[in-house]
Amino acid sequence: MSDSTSHLVVALAYDRLCTFEFGCVTEFFALERPELDVAWYRFAVCAAESGPLRAAGGITVSAPYTLAMLDRAQTIVIPGWRDADEHPPEALLRKLRAAYARGARLCSICSGVFVLAAAGVLDGKRVTTHWRYAERLQQRYPQLHVEPDALYIDEGQVLTSAGSAAGIDMLLHLVRRDHGAAVANRVAQRLVVPPHRDGGQAQFVPRPMPRDESSPLARLMDWVRANPRLDHSVASLAARAAMSTRTLQRQFLDATGMGPYAWVVRERVNLARDLLESRPNLPMDRVADLAGFGSEESLRRHFRRIALTSPAAYREQFAHDTRGKRPHASSAKRPASPLG
Repeated sequence: MSDSTSHLVVALAYDRLCTFEFGCVTEFFALERPELDVAWYRFAVCAAESGPLRAAGGITVSAPYTLAMLDRAQTIVIPGWRDADEHPPEALLRKLRAAYARGARLCSICSGVFVLAAAGVLDGKRVTTHWRYAERLQQRYPQLHVEPDALYIDEGQVLTSAGSAAGIDMLLHLVRRDHGAAVANRVAQRLVVPPHRDGGQAQFVPRPMPRDESSPLARLMDWVRANPRLDHSVASLAARAAMSTRTLQRQFLDATGMGPYAWVVRERVNLARDLLESRPNLPMDRVADLAGFGSEESLRRHFRRIALTSPAAYREQFAHDTRGKRPHASSAKRPASPLG
């Protein structure tokens, strides 16, 4: 339960506020979560400017705090920015620079990265944003290393995320950093979202997709899923689909945003997840064999890289979640003031 010593998260509000992104930040940090039995966050909203703050959908937001609240924040979240081509207010940029200098954590969702870039706190860092803005961001701020395919990037003190829903991935990552995978997984359950999404933005960028389920590529994917234990190489997959390896790689990239080998590995990890969840007593070497990894070492290496946890920890967390305490009713007391 949060108290006056809990980590203070401050969200920025501004005129023409991005309602969805702001709502995501509020959902994560403003609600008390007594079922987690950890010191949850304090949460506050500060206004980037004076006057009525309009939000998308005809909503008006009344922020209780001014930019002075940023002086006390331990994490600052910028939930998008109203116009990637509009320079943010200088007063806001000064506060962000000062917060960065004293060690506060700065986070952006979608176009909010333009605010951090304008503040100069991203220079030399890897960053991401919505794929529609990536080229513009790189051209305007050549000192940044823009990675347009990432869902989010953690550079330690600064985190950036891609389009709107990718903010959820980043915020879950923050919870995972602060409280561990078990707590993050339970928050994800409450939100009814996956604890971690595989892949990057490439899977969401408009591209030709294999709509015809009888297409050679779709048939090949179905066959691989049905035969995960076979030794799938790019050459063997190309031969199976009667394609050249170059054509196969191009079609996989167009359809999934990744190459055929990377796709096969992720399918095997997904199968391993299913086995760990549905067959809790299955020996780990059998999980590795049935999922097509061949060895426990290979299973552990790929599973940790993609799922950000070990197979054993994943199995234990799933078992804990299914036998854990029933979440408290929503009649918990109102959150205390973020100032304690």
